[in-house]
This record gives sequence, C-alpha cells and structure tokens, in this order.
Amino acid sequence: MTVEVKSHQTIPSGGAKPKQAQEWGKIVLIAAVVIYLALVLLLPTLYVFIGAFSEGVGPFLATLISREFAQALRLTVLAVAVAVPFNVVFGLCAAWVIARRRFRGRTLLLSIIDLPFSISPIVGGLMLVSLYGRNGILGPVLQFLDIRIIFSFPGIALATMLGGMPFVAREVIPVLEEVGTQEEEAAKTLGAGEWQTFWRVTLPSIRWALFYGIILTTARAMGEYGSIAVVSSNLIGRTQTLTLYVEGAYRNYDSQSAFAASVVLAGLAAFTLVIKELFERRIRIKNEGDN
Repeated sequence: MTVEVKSHQTIPSGGAKPKQAQEWGKIVLIAAVVIYLALVLLLPTLYVFIGAFSEGVGPFLATLISREFAQALRLTVLAVAVAVPFNVVFGLCAAWVIARRRFRGRTLLLSIIDLPFSISPIVGGLMLVSLYGRNGILGPVLQFLDIRIIFSFPGIALATMLGGMPFVAREVIPVLEEVGTQEEEAAKTLGAGEWQTFWRVTLPSIRWALFYGIILTTARAMGEYGSIAVVSSNLIGRTQTLTLYVEGAYRNYDSQSAFAASVVLAGLAAFTLVIKELFERRIRIKNEGDN
C-alpha cells in the first residue's frame, strides 16, 4: 500500500511587512542613539555654552583675560608640554620591546601599561602620594634632598603622565606587529645601524599610529582632573590647572567663570577631535588608494 504525501509549501503573505519591520527597527535604534547622545552629551554641552554667554560676551572675555584663568591655562599647557613628550618616548620604547621581543612577563607588562585605563584617576593620584608624599615610601629621601613633588608642579606633571601613559604604546604596538621585521632586517643587511633603521625604516611605517597616539595623549592630558586634584594643593596661580579652575569657580558659585573655562576646554578638545578626524580621513583615502 502506497501512501502519497503531499507537501504543502506556505507562501508568506505580506512580503512588505518584514521590510517595514526592518525600517521601524532602524528608526527606533537611530532615535535611541540620538536621544541618548542628546541627554548625556549634546544638551549638557549646549547648556555649558549658554551659561558661558548668559551674561553677555563681556563677562566671558573678562574671564578669559583674568589673571587666575591665564595662570591656570599656562599651568595646563606646561603640564601637557612636559607629559606628552615623556609619554611618547615611553610609548615608543614599550611598543618596540613588546612588538619585537618575546620574553616572560610580556603579558604582565601589557597589563601594567593598560592600568591607567582601568583604575580611577583618584586612585592614581593616591598612588603617587603614597610614593612621593611626605609620609610616602620615598618621602624621607626627597625631604633629605629638598625635593618637593607632591603639592607642586612635578606632582601635576606626574599625574598628567600617568593618565596618558598607555595611548602611544597601544596605538603603535599593532602597527609594528603588522608591518613585521622584513624591511628592518633588509636595512641592517645593507649596513644600517639600529638608529638608522629606526629613523629611516621603522618610524615612517608607524608615523600615523604615533601621531594618533600623540593626539589622544594630548586630549587626555588637557582634561586630566582626578589625579591632579589629589596631588595638587589647588593654589590659585601656583598649582591650579584649568580643570581645577572650573571646579573652584563652580564651588564658589561663580558659574559664569566655570562655564567660560569649560568652553575653552571643550574648544581644545574639539580641536584635537578635528585633527583626529582629518587624520582618519587621510588614512582611509590612503588605504583605498592602496587597494
């Protein structure tokens, strides 16, 4: 006895419904992203700009030309000028060792370099105080040598270095691993020394990653607050950076000055972001040209 089984194929009706669902899903996701950005970033930023000019352009300019603001800006620029070169040199050396050498403890070294990403800046400041403070591990030695680090500019510079330490290394390491060592070995075969190989072969191949790391390090250094607040005595004109100036003005109910200084910080951050975007655009164009 033969049983004939007929297969019934269901043809979906309303083929436009899946597309409509996808469109609605896209709209909902975009709306959620826009609302989130508006509530967390755009509206607070707009409020800061409105507050900076709430009393007119005159008070805004008066804040920018005030002695306290100028001294805070000068100290911030000086801390950035000291911290960024040190972090660039450290990042290059660390990236070279990690990308070109295989040794025990390599993973641990990477974890230590990434430590500023994971710990609170406040904790970082306490770490510096526990080491360089008067009652810290090196405190007696520093007192004997009459060297003051905490509650002075060296402490601010160290705190700024700590916050921006990982960026250059983390940007350069993947590029060094990707380019390999063939060109470097060829240069050495032709008689080039270590420094010649680095300057003429290695550095040109990592220059964009290095530049990107410098931009990120500079942006982080300009906005550093937590660790600086711990190691600085926050003395006006002596150890008050621009971020501490904003905090001090806000605590003293001088909201207009706090907003004005915040606008300057936001402008500096926007400037670094513009450079970053121009850099990424150039990289994309270069990659498309190579392909």
